[in-house]
Amino acid sequence: MVEKKINTVYDVVCPFCGTLCDDLEVDVNIKENLVVEVRNACQIGTKKFFSSNPSPHRYEKPLIKDNGTFKEVSWDEAIDIAADILAKSKRPLLYGFASTECEAQSKGVELAETLGGILDNTASVCHGPTLLAEQDVGVPTSTLGEYKNRADLIIFWGSNPVHAHPRHLGRYSQFVRGYFRKDGRNDRFIIVVDPRNTHTAQIADLHIQVNPNEDYELMNGIRAMLRGVELDAKMISGIPIEKIKELIKILKECKYGVIFFGMGLTQSLAHHRNIDTAICLTRELNDYTKFLITPMRGHYNITGANTVFTWNTGYGYSIDFSRGYPRYNPGEFSSVDLLMRDEIDASLIVASDPASNFPAASVKNLFKHPLISVEPHHTPTSENADIILPAAFAGIECEGTAYRMDHVPIRLRKVKDAPGECLTDREILEKLILKVKEKLGE
Repeated sequence: MVEKKINTVYDVVCPFCGTLCDDLEVDVNIKENLVVEVRNACQIGTKKFFSSNPSPHRYEKPLIKDNGTFKEVSWDEAIDIAADILAKSKRPLLYGFASTECEAQSKGVELAETLGGILDNTASVCHGPTLLAEQDVGVPTSTLGEYKNRADLIIFWGSNPVHAHPRHLGRYSQFVRGYFRKDGRNDRFIIVVDPRNTHTAQIADLHIQVNPNEDYELMNGIRAMLRGVELDAKMISGIPIEKIKELIKILKECKYGVIFFGMGLTQSLAHHRNIDTAICLTRELNDYTKFLITPMRGHYNITGANTVFTWNTGYGYSIDFSRGYPRYNPGEFSSVDLLMRDEIDASLIVASDPASNFPAASVKNLFKHPLISVEPHHTPTSENADIILPAAFAGIECEGTAYRMDHVPIRLRKVKDAPGECLTDREILEKLILKVKEKLGE
Protein backbone atom coordinates (compact mmCIF):
# COMPACT_ATOMS: atom_id res chain seq x y z
CA MET A 1 0.00 0.00 0.00
CA VAL A 2 1.40 3.38 -1.06
CA GLU A 3 1.86 5.75 1.89
CA LYS A 4 -0.10 8.97 1.53
CA LYS A 5 2.24 11.96 1.49
CA ILE A 6 -0.14 14.87 0.85
CA ASN A 7 -3.34 15.47 2.78
CA THR A 8 -5.85 17.92 1.27
CA VAL A 9 -8.17 19.70 3.67
CA TYR A 10 -11.29 21.22 2.13
CA ASP A 11 -13.64 24.02 3.27
CA VAL A 12 -10.87 25.64 5.30
CA VAL A 13 -11.60 29.04 6.87
CA CYS A 14 -8.97 31.72 6.26
CA PRO A 15 -7.83 33.34 9.55
CA PHE A 16 -6.69 36.65 8.09
CA CYS A 17 -9.41 39.30 7.73
CA GLY A 18 -13.00 39.75 8.85
CA THR A 19 -14.36 38.26 5.62
CA LEU A 20 -13.44 34.76 6.92
CA CYS A 21 -13.49 33.09 3.50
CA ASP A 22 -14.52 29.48 4.10
CA ASP A 23 -13.81 27.84 0.74
CA LEU A 24 -10.05 27.30 0.91
CA GLU A 25 -8.29 24.06 -0.01
CA VAL A 26 -4.98 23.40 1.72
CA ASP A 27 -2.43 20.71 0.81
CA VAL A 28 -0.26 19.54 3.72
CA ASN A 29 2.83 17.34 3.54
CA ILE A 30 1.94 14.91 6.31
CA LYS A 31 5.43 13.56 6.94
CA GLU A 32 7.10 16.97 7.20
CA ASN A 33 4.05 18.81 8.65
CA LEU A 34 4.30 21.54 6.01
CA VAL A 35 1.72 23.55 4.09
CA VAL A 36 2.69 23.04 0.45
CA GLU A 37 -0.22 24.63 -1.44
CA VAL A 38 -3.21 26.87 -0.72
CA ARG A 39 -6.03 27.29 -3.23
CA ASN A 40 -8.81 29.93 -3.40
CA ALA A 41 -7.22 32.25 -0.82
CA CYS A 42 -6.07 35.80 -1.54
CA GLN A 43 -2.34 36.50 -1.60
CA ILE A 44 -2.28 37.65 2.03
CA GLY A 45 -4.28 34.69 3.30
CA THR A 46 -2.03 32.31 1.37
CA LYS A 47 1.07 33.82 2.97
CA LYS A 48 -0.43 33.41 6.45
CA PHE A 49 -0.82 29.67 5.90
CA PHE A 50 2.77 29.39 4.67
CA SER A 51 4.01 31.47 7.61
CA SER A 52 2.84 28.66 9.91
CA ASN A 53 5.64 26.44 8.59
CA PRO A 54 8.81 26.22 10.71
CA SER A 55 11.19 29.08 9.93
CA PRO A 56 13.79 31.28 11.65
CA HIS A 57 10.93 33.72 12.34
CA ARG A 58 8.80 31.17 14.21
CA TYR A 59 8.91 30.64 17.97
CA GLU A 60 8.82 26.97 18.90
CA LYS A 61 9.82 27.00 22.59
CA PRO A 62 9.16 29.34 25.53
CA LEU A 63 11.78 32.06 25.85
CA ILE A 64 12.85 34.32 28.72
CA LYS A 65 15.07 37.36 28.35
CA ASP A 66 18.28 37.01 30.36
CA ASN A 67 20.80 39.87 30.25
CA GLY A 68 19.38 41.16 27.00
CA THR A 69 19.23 37.84 25.15
CA PHE A 70 16.55 35.15 25.01
CA LYS A 71 17.12 31.71 26.45
CA GLU A 72 14.93 28.64 26.08
CA VAL A 73 13.12 27.40 29.19
CA SER A 74 10.48 24.80 29.99
CA TRP A 75 6.78 25.63 29.85
CA ASP A 76 6.50 25.19 33.62
CA GLU A 77 9.26 27.73 34.26
CA ALA A 78 7.93 30.23 31.72
CA ILE A 79 4.37 30.03 33.05
CA ASP A 80 5.59 30.33 36.64
CA ILE A 81 7.62 33.48 35.94
CA ALA A 82 4.87 35.03 33.80
CA ALA A 83 2.24 34.31 36.46
CA ASP A 84 4.51 35.78 39.12
CA ILE A 85 4.82 39.01 37.13
CA LEU A 86 1.06 39.26 36.65
CA ALA A 87 0.16 38.31 40.23
CA LYS A 88 2.52 40.94 41.69
CA SER A 89 1.35 43.63 39.28
CA LYS A 90 -0.98 46.32 40.64
CA ARG A 91 -2.38 47.39 37.25
CA PRO A 92 -1.70 44.81 34.51
CA LEU A 93 -2.90 45.29 30.94
CA LEU A 94 -4.22 42.37 28.89
CA TYR A 95 -4.39 43.48 25.28
CA GLY A 96 -4.91 42.03 21.79
CA PHE A 97 -7.14 38.97 21.25
CA ALA A 98 -8.16 39.97 17.69
CA SER A 99 -6.30 37.12 15.96
CA THR A 100 -7.25 34.17 18.09
CA GLU A 101 -10.29 32.00 18.67
CA CYS A 102 -13.26 32.88 20.87
CA GLU A 103 -12.44 30.16 23.38
CA ALA A 104 -9.09 31.85 24.13
CA GLN A 105 -10.76 35.26 24.32
CA SER A 106 -13.10 33.96 27.00
CA LYS A 107 -10.10 32.76 29.03
CA GLY A 108 -8.56 36.22 28.62
CA VAL A 109 -11.64 37.72 30.29
CA GLU A 110 -11.32 35.25 33.17
CA LEU A 111 -7.62 36.05 33.66
CA ALA A 112 -8.22 39.81 33.60
CA GLU A 113 -10.98 39.48 36.18
CA THR A 114 -8.79 37.27 38.38
CA LEU A 115 -5.98 39.85 38.25
CA GLY A 116 -8.25 42.88 38.66
CA GLY A 117 -6.53 44.29 35.59
CA ILE A 118 -7.35 46.14 32.38
CA LEU A 119 -8.81 44.15 29.47
CA ASP A 120 -8.71 45.63 25.99
CA ASN A 121 -8.64 44.52 22.37
CA THR A 122 -7.62 46.09 19.08
CA ALA A 123 -11.05 47.69 18.61
CA SER A 124 -9.77 50.53 20.80
CA VAL A 125 -7.54 51.62 17.89
CA CYS A 126 -9.80 50.64 14.97
CA HIS A 127 -13.58 50.11 15.20
CA GLY A 128 -14.13 51.15 18.81
CA PRO A 129 -16.06 54.22 17.57
CA THR A 130 -18.35 51.82 15.70
CA LEU A 131 -19.28 50.07 18.94
CA LEU A 132 -19.92 53.42 20.65
CA ALA A 133 -22.21 54.54 17.83
CA GLU A 134 -24.10 51.24 17.74
CA GLN A 135 -24.69 51.55 21.48
CA ASP A 136 -26.02 55.07 20.92
CA VAL A 137 -28.38 54.56 17.98
CA GLY A 138 -28.54 50.84 17.17
CA VAL A 139 -27.62 49.47 13.76
CA PRO A 140 -29.75 48.32 10.79
CA THR A 141 -27.62 45.48 9.45
CA SER A 142 -27.68 42.00 7.93
CA THR A 143 -25.37 39.22 6.78
CA LEU A 144 -22.91 39.15 3.90
CA GLY A 145 -24.99 36.39 2.33
CA GLU A 146 -28.02 38.70 2.18
CA TYR A 147 -25.94 41.41 0.50
CA LYS A 148 -24.53 38.91 -1.99
CA ASN A 149 -27.98 37.74 -3.00
CA ARG A 150 -29.95 41.00 -2.89
CA ALA A 151 -27.88 44.21 -2.95
CA ASP A 152 -27.88 46.23 -6.17
CA LEU A 153 -26.14 49.28 -4.66
CA ILE A 154 -22.86 48.92 -2.77
CA ILE A 155 -21.17 51.86 -1.03
CA PHE A 156 -17.63 51.60 0.34
CA TRP A 157 -17.19 54.58 2.63
CA GLY A 158 -13.71 55.11 4.03
CA SER A 159 -12.61 51.58 3.18
CA ASN A 160 -10.44 50.02 0.48
CA PRO A 161 -11.33 46.30 0.24
CA VAL A 162 -9.11 45.71 -2.80
CA HIS A 163 -6.18 45.81 -0.37
CA ALA A 164 -7.72 45.25 3.08
CA HIS A 165 -10.30 42.53 2.26
CA PRO A 166 -9.18 41.21 -1.16
CA ARG A 167 -11.89 38.56 -1.67
CA HIS A 168 -14.79 40.58 -0.26
CA LEU A 169 -15.56 41.99 -3.73
CA GLY A 170 -15.54 38.58 -5.38
CA ARG A 171 -17.49 36.73 -2.69
CA TYR A 172 -20.04 39.18 -1.33
CA SER A 173 -20.22 42.65 -2.80
CA GLN A 174 -19.16 43.40 -6.36
CA PHE A 175 -18.33 40.64 -8.83
CA VAL A 176 -20.33 37.81 -7.26
CA ARG A 177 -23.53 36.37 -8.73
CA GLY A 178 -26.36 36.28 -6.17
CA TYR A 179 -29.78 34.63 -6.11
CA PHE A 180 -31.52 37.87 -7.11
CA ARG A 181 -28.43 39.40 -8.77
CA LYS A 182 -27.65 36.74 -11.31
CA ASP A 183 -25.64 39.00 -13.62
CA GLY A 184 -23.00 39.77 -10.98
CA ARG A 185 -21.16 43.03 -11.58
CA ASN A 186 -23.68 44.19 -14.19
CA ASP A 187 -26.47 43.97 -11.60
CA ARG A 188 -24.72 46.21 -9.08
CA PHE A 189 -23.81 49.89 -8.87
CA ILE A 190 -20.64 50.57 -6.86
CA ILE A 191 -19.96 53.88 -5.08
CA VAL A 192 -16.74 54.70 -3.23
CA VAL A 193 -16.56 57.67 -0.85
CA ASP A 194 -12.91 58.34 -0.11
CA PRO A 195 -10.51 61.31 -0.16
CA ARG A 196 -8.03 59.18 -2.12
CA ASN A 197 -8.32 57.66 -5.55
CA THR A 198 -7.87 54.14 -4.20
CA HIS A 199 -7.80 50.98 -6.28
CA THR A 200 -11.36 50.30 -5.09
CA ALA A 201 -12.37 53.79 -6.28
CA GLN A 202 -10.79 53.09 -9.65
CA ILE A 203 -13.08 50.12 -10.31
CA ALA A 204 -16.22 51.80 -8.93
CA ASP A 205 -19.05 53.31 -10.98
CA LEU A 206 -18.91 56.52 -8.94
CA HIS A 207 -16.15 58.00 -6.80
CA ILE A 208 -17.17 60.73 -4.33
CA GLN A 209 -13.84 62.36 -3.48
CA VAL A 210 -14.75 63.94 -0.15
CA ASN A 211 -12.34 66.31 1.59
CA PRO A 212 -10.28 64.64 4.34
CA ASN A 213 -12.04 64.69 7.74
CA GLU A 214 -15.26 66.13 6.28
CA ASP A 215 -17.36 62.96 6.00
CA TYR A 216 -19.56 64.13 8.88
CA GLU A 217 -20.55 67.31 7.02
CA LEU A 218 -21.25 65.38 3.81
CA MET A 219 -23.46 62.80 5.52
CA ASN A 220 -25.47 65.45 7.33
CA GLY A 221 -25.82 67.40 4.08
CA ILE A 222 -27.23 64.29 2.42
CA ARG A 223 -29.61 63.75 5.36
CA ALA A 224 -30.86 67.34 5.15
CA MET A 225 -31.43 67.13 1.38
CA LEU A 226 -33.24 63.80 1.82
CA ARG A 227 -35.74 65.70 3.97
CA GLY A 228 -36.25 68.32 1.29
CA VAL A 229 -34.06 71.04 2.80
CA GLU A 230 -32.62 73.41 0.16
CA LEU A 231 -29.03 74.14 1.14
CA ASP A 232 -27.59 77.50 0.09
CA ALA A 233 -24.01 76.17 -0.18
CA LYS A 234 -22.56 75.42 -3.59
CA MET A 235 -20.33 72.64 -2.23
CA ILE A 236 -20.28 70.38 0.81
CA SER A 237 -17.02 68.72 1.85
CA GLY A 238 -15.55 69.46 -1.58
CA ILE A 239 -18.49 67.90 -3.47
CA PRO A 240 -20.70 70.14 -5.67
CA ILE A 241 -24.35 70.26 -4.64
CA GLU A 242 -25.44 69.01 -8.07
CA LYS A 243 -23.30 65.89 -7.68
CA ILE A 244 -24.77 65.29 -4.21
CA LYS A 245 -28.27 65.53 -5.70
CA GLU A 246 -27.30 62.91 -8.29
CA LEU A 247 -25.96 60.71 -5.48
CA ILE A 248 -29.19 61.05 -3.50
CA LYS A 249 -31.23 60.10 -6.57
CA ILE A 250 -29.14 56.92 -6.92
CA LEU A 251 -29.57 56.12 -3.22
CA LYS A 252 -33.36 56.55 -3.30
CA GLU A 253 -33.89 54.58 -6.51
CA CYS A 254 -31.96 51.41 -5.63
CA LYS A 255 -33.85 48.30 -4.53
CA TYR A 256 -31.43 47.16 -1.83
CA GLY A 257 -28.45 49.22 -0.72
CA VAL A 258 -25.65 48.61 1.75
CA ILE A 259 -22.95 50.86 3.20
CA PHE A 260 -19.66 49.16 4.05
CA PHE A 261 -17.52 51.53 6.10
CA GLY A 262 -13.95 51.30 7.36
CA MET A 263 -11.36 53.13 9.38
CA GLY A 264 -11.60 56.10 7.05
CA LEU A 265 -14.69 56.93 9.11
CA THR A 266 -13.80 55.54 12.55
CA GLN A 267 -10.33 57.09 12.79
CA SER A 268 -10.91 60.45 11.11
CA LEU A 269 -12.24 63.64 12.72
CA ALA A 270 -15.59 63.15 14.52
CA HIS A 271 -14.80 59.45 15.13
CA HIS A 272 -17.91 57.74 16.59
CA ARG A 273 -20.12 60.67 15.51
CA ASN A 274 -19.25 59.76 11.91
CA ILE A 275 -20.66 56.27 12.50
CA ASP A 276 -23.61 57.63 14.48
CA THR A 277 -24.52 59.82 11.48
CA ALA A 278 -23.89 57.04 8.94
CA ILE A 279 -26.29 54.77 10.85
CA CYS A 280 -28.91 57.54 11.04
CA LEU A 281 -28.51 58.14 7.29
CA THR A 282 -29.02 54.41 6.66
CA ARG A 283 -32.13 54.40 8.83
CA GLU A 284 -33.57 57.44 7.01
CA LEU A 285 -32.92 55.92 3.58
CA ASN A 286 -35.31 53.13 4.59
CA ASP A 287 -38.13 55.67 4.12
CA TYR A 288 -37.46 55.26 0.39
CA THR A 289 -35.95 51.81 -0.10
CA LYS A 290 -34.17 48.98 1.70
CA PHE A 291 -30.80 50.11 3.13
CA LEU A 292 -28.39 48.49 5.60
CA ILE A 293 -24.91 49.15 6.98
CA THR A 294 -21.97 46.94 8.05
CA PRO A 295 -18.44 47.76 9.31
CA MET A 296 -15.48 46.29 7.43
CA ARG A 297 -13.68 44.64 10.33
CA GLY A 298 -9.96 44.02 9.89
CA HIS A 299 -8.51 41.23 12.04
CA TYR A 300 -10.34 37.99 11.40
CA ASN A 301 -11.82 37.67 14.90
CA ILE A 302 -11.96 41.19 16.30
CA THR A 303 -15.75 40.93 15.98
CA GLY A 304 -15.48 37.79 18.09
CA ALA A 305 -13.37 39.60 20.70
CA ASN A 306 -16.01 42.33 21.03
CA THR A 307 -18.78 39.71 21.19
CA VAL A 308 -17.02 37.48 23.74
CA PHE A 309 -16.05 40.42 25.95
CA THR A 310 -19.63 41.70 25.80
CA TRP A 311 -21.33 38.43 26.71
CA ASN A 312 -18.89 38.02 29.64
CA THR A 313 -18.77 41.57 30.97
CA GLY A 314 -21.43 43.63 29.21
CA TYR A 315 -18.77 45.69 27.40
CA GLY A 316 -16.90 45.21 24.12
CA TYR A 317 -13.48 46.70 24.95
CA SER A 318 -11.61 49.07 27.34
CA ILE A 319 -12.69 47.25 30.52
CA ASP A 320 -11.29 47.81 34.02
CA PHE A 321 -11.63 45.09 36.70
CA SER A 322 -9.68 46.94 39.43
CA ARG A 323 -12.75 47.29 41.66
CA GLY A 324 -13.70 43.64 41.35
CA TYR A 325 -16.36 44.23 38.71
CA PRO A 326 -16.15 45.40 35.08
CA ARG A 327 -16.16 49.14 34.39
CA TYR A 328 -16.18 50.59 30.87
CA ASN A 329 -14.83 53.93 29.75
CA PRO A 330 -13.04 54.26 26.40
CA GLY A 331 -10.42 56.97 26.67
CA GLU A 332 -9.83 56.29 30.36
CA PHE A 333 -9.37 52.53 30.12
CA SER A 334 -8.16 52.30 26.50
CA SER A 335 -4.69 50.83 26.04
CA VAL A 336 -3.09 53.78 24.26
CA ASP A 337 -4.43 56.30 26.78
CA LEU A 338 -3.33 54.20 29.75
CA LEU A 339 0.15 53.78 28.28
CA MET A 340 0.47 57.46 27.40
CA ARG A 341 -0.26 58.23 31.06
CA ASP A 342 2.12 55.44 32.13
CA GLU A 343 -0.52 53.81 34.35
CA ILE A 344 0.42 50.20 33.52
CA ASP A 345 3.03 48.23 35.47
CA ALA A 346 2.92 44.96 33.46
CA SER A 347 1.32 43.70 30.27
CA LEU A 348 0.22 40.49 28.60
CA ILE A 349 -0.10 40.86 24.83
CA VAL A 350 -2.06 38.08 23.12
CA ALA A 351 -2.14 37.64 19.33
CA SER A 352 -1.34 41.29 18.65
CA ASP A 353 1.54 43.63 17.88
CA PRO A 354 0.91 47.04 19.49
CA ALA A 355 4.54 48.09 19.03
CA SER A 356 3.91 48.27 15.28
CA ASN A 357 0.93 50.63 15.41
CA PHE A 358 0.68 52.38 18.80
CA PRO A 359 2.10 55.91 19.19
CA ALA A 360 5.82 55.88 19.95
CA ALA A 361 5.39 57.44 23.40
CA SER A 362 2.93 54.73 24.47
CA VAL A 363 5.18 51.96 23.12
CA LYS A 364 8.10 53.42 25.09
CA ASN A 365 6.04 53.13 28.28
CA LEU A 366 4.93 49.62 27.31
CA PHE A 367 8.55 48.51 27.11
CA LYS A 368 9.44 50.14 30.46
CA HIS A 369 7.54 47.47 32.38
CA PRO A 370 7.51 43.64 32.31
CA LEU A 371 6.01 42.42 29.05
CA ILE A 372 4.70 38.93 28.27
CA SER A 373 4.00 38.11 24.63
CA VAL A 374 1.82 35.21 23.49
CA GLU A 375 2.89 35.10 19.87
CA PRO A 376 3.73 32.54 17.12
CA HIS A 377 6.44 34.54 15.34
CA HIS A 378 8.84 37.47 15.57
CA THR A 379 7.23 40.91 15.91
CA PRO A 380 8.49 44.24 17.27
CA THR A 381 6.42 43.57 20.39
CA SER A 382 7.71 40.04 21.00
CA GLU A 383 11.33 41.02 20.32
CA ASN A 384 11.08 43.53 23.18
CA ALA A 385 9.20 41.19 25.52
CA ASP A 386 10.58 39.71 28.72
CA ILE A 387 8.80 36.40 28.20
CA ILE A 388 7.65 34.82 24.93
CA LEU A 389 5.04 32.07 25.08
CA PRO A 390 4.89 30.43 21.62
CA ALA A 391 1.37 29.91 20.34
CA ALA A 392 -0.17 27.81 17.59
CA PHE A 393 -1.94 29.59 14.75
CA ALA A 394 -5.69 29.45 15.41
CA GLY A 395 -7.48 28.29 12.28
CA ILE A 396 -4.36 26.58 10.95
CA GLU A 397 -2.85 24.58 13.80
CA CYS A 398 -5.87 24.35 16.07
CA GLU A 399 -9.65 24.58 15.89
CA GLY A 400 -11.81 27.29 17.38
CA THR A 401 -14.67 29.69 16.72
CA ALA A 402 -14.47 33.07 15.00
CA TYR A 403 -17.09 35.72 14.21
CA ARG A 404 -17.22 37.12 10.68
CA MET A 405 -17.58 40.89 10.28
CA ASP A 406 -21.37 40.43 10.07
CA HIS A 407 -21.47 38.57 13.42
CA VAL A 408 -21.92 35.12 11.89
CA PRO A 409 -19.95 32.55 13.98
CA ILE A 410 -17.83 30.19 11.89
CA ARG A 411 -15.86 27.17 13.07
CA LEU A 412 -12.15 27.34 12.25
CA ARG A 413 -10.47 24.16 11.04
CA LYS A 414 -7.11 22.62 11.86
CA VAL A 415 -5.00 21.66 8.84
CA LYS A 416 -1.63 20.80 10.44
CA ASP A 417 0.14 20.41 13.77
CA ALA A 418 1.98 23.27 15.43
CA PRO A 419 5.79 23.00 15.33
CA GLY A 420 8.00 22.45 18.36
CA GLU A 421 6.40 22.92 21.77
CA CYS A 422 3.77 25.46 20.73
CA LEU A 423 0.48 25.43 22.65
CA THR A 424 -2.81 27.01 21.68
CA ASP A 425 -3.67 30.46 23.05
CA ARG A 426 -6.45 28.88 25.09
CA GLU A 427 -4.09 26.33 26.68
CA ILE A 428 -1.55 29.04 27.51
CA LEU A 429 -4.15 31.24 29.15
CA GLU A 430 -5.59 28.29 31.09
CA LYS A 431 -2.14 27.53 32.48
CA LEU A 432 -1.67 31.18 33.43
CA ILE A 433 -5.07 31.29 35.17
CA LEU A 434 -4.28 28.23 37.29
CA LYS A 435 -0.81 29.48 38.26
CA VAL A 436 -2.00 33.05 38.98
CA LYS A 437 -4.82 31.74 41.21
CA GLU A 438 -2.28 29.57 43.02
CA LYS A 439 -0.01 32.56 43.65
CA LEU A 440 -2.92 34.72 44.76
CA GLY A 441 -4.04 32.00 47.17
CA GLU A 442 -7.40 31.48 45.48
